[in-house]
Order: sequence, then structure tokens, then C-alpha cells
Amino acid sequence: VQLQASGGGLVQTGGSLRLSCVASGSTWRINTVNWYRQPPGKQRELVAAITGAGSTNYADSVKGRFTISRDSAKNTVYLQMNSLKPEDTAAYYCNAEGYRALDAWGQGTLITISS
Repeated sequence: VQLQASGGGLVQTGGSLRLSCVASGSTWRINTVNWYRQPPGKQRELVAAITGAGSTNYADSVKGRFTISRDSAKNTVYLQMNSLKPEDTAAYYCNAEGYRALDAWGQGTLITISS
């Protein structure tokens, strides 16, 4: 499974961005897709997750502002980010987990929120 993340950029505080994570290869192995982020100088943290059944989970810091969704027909998972804050500045990574110990990572996409 290969993951391609896109959608990062520079936005002002209060702005919005949508990240996309497109999967290719043996996508049937994917169950859960996660978005992680790693702020400068800090550890990577889980931001949001969505299972194959559509269940979602969010970090407390993004609840009510971020929405994760998936379009199975396009093998794509989205992360809609609204009301962005400077503390959301980070490299964002998508990750897929699933059958046969799948643990695939996409390349990071950088988001910078200016105050």
C-alpha cells in the first residue's frame, strides 16, 4: 500500500485547509486511516482516525474544528481543518493500518498557520 498526502500550505489564523490522502496498491488491506502531525521540535501525535466502518476519533485539541472522512470509491481520506490556530502548525502524515499487519505511511505535508 502506498499513501500520497497533499493539501498543505500557509494559511492565516482562522483559515481552513483540506488534506487528502490517496491510497494505491493493495487497498483492500486498509481498515483504519489515521492522520498524525508533528509540530516543530515535538513528538508526532495522533490527530484523527477513521475506521472502515466509518467510526471516527479525534484528539481533544482538534475536536469541533477538524473532520476526517473517506471516499472509498476514490481510495481517499480527507482531513478538513477549520478555525486553524498557530499551534496547528506541523507536518501532517497519513497512516494506514489493517490486514496482514499493514502499517503504511505517506510523506508529510507541511501546514503553517500564521498569526
